[in-house]
Amino acid sequence: MTTLDQPGTGRLAHAPADHPPVARGRVGVLIANLGTPDNYDYWSMRRYLNQFLSDKRVIDIASWKWQPLLQAIILTKRPFTSGANYKSIWNHDRGESPLMTITKDQTQALAHRMQAQFGDAVLVDFCMRYGNPSTASVVERMVREGCEKILFFPLYPQYAGATTATANDEFFRALMGLKWQPAARTAAAYFDDPRYIEALAQSVERAYDATAEKPEVLVASYHGMPQRYLREGDPYHCQCQKTTRLLRERLGWAADSIHTSFQSVFGREEWLRPYTVQHVAKLAESGIRRIAVIAPAFAADCIETLEEIQGEIREAFEHAGGESFTYIPCLNAGDAHMDALTAIAAENLRGWLG
Repeated sequence: MTTLDQPGTGRLAHAPADHPPVARGRVGVLIANLGTPDNYDYWSMRRYLNQFLSDKRVIDIASWKWQPLLQAIILTKRPFTSGANYKSIWNHDRGESPLMTITKDQTQALAHRMQAQFGDAVLVDFCMRYGNPSTASVVERMVREGCEKILFFPLYPQYAGATTATANDEFFRALMGLKWQPAARTAAAYFDDPRYIEALAQSVERAYDATAEKPEVLVASYHGMPQRYLREGDPYHCQCQKTTRLLRERLGWAADSIHTSFQSVFGREEWLRPYTVQHVAKLAESGIRRIAVIAPAFAADCIETLEEIQGEIREAFEHAGGESFTYIPCLNAGDAHMDALTAIAAENLRGWLG
């Protein structure tokens, strides 16, 4: 039996001859996304929405107020409408949501690039904050497979308490359940990383080159959050604004050529403005006939982009008189995006790999 001079499974140095084989010596890169229901039926949707909407980072209303409303009203109705929306975009060939399909593709692409740089020393996997595969189950598997160090990499370019922070919370909760914890790092938000901005710019240029008539305005639509979170110190709004500015500067466009807006408003509380669905309608009413929409806060196309942007938001623009609506897909598993994520991950692994 081999000793563990190289990553893998073998006998620990100086261990007795009858010691069982132990997997050791690897570094893990665990990418994380928001999550997805297992299916679009009522009970799958209810389980997923219950986990998501019970997260204190997402809905910070006191439980005694929120949970009765959630359990008795919201979760009796919303699984039907959300399930119908998921069904409309579902990857029926693979029996999974597009977010799951794309995240798997991203994991494979990142693993291939890491293999080219570091050989078998790095193990790449993915988890979801809500739904499956759970963060805890993947962390446990990575440790069993020899990961003594894990870089946790939430795929949220802009930091927000309701996305990056809750993903990190779940990662650390997973570590709390282990007898033997690996060393751990978390990757920071990459909203202003030049490689991410370049990948966004290239996606815009490809989309514009493919149109017969160029859009008059590019709308950068970010997922929204309550205005109160900004006042309480969440940097998300500022980071979104900087991403838009850097993208505009990279493209060399005028200041009024790109607009920042926010989508997916939930509840009665005031959220970050302008709301995308209202903003695109106002653009059409002002005489703008051609727009493009990009979603820089999403690393992968999902229900908010494939159904909300291409459904409700497109319809609002066209109903108000707009004529040409171009949706620019998320960066997904495209080469420029995966090269950027690989470089960011490699930088976060410095000191762990020789």
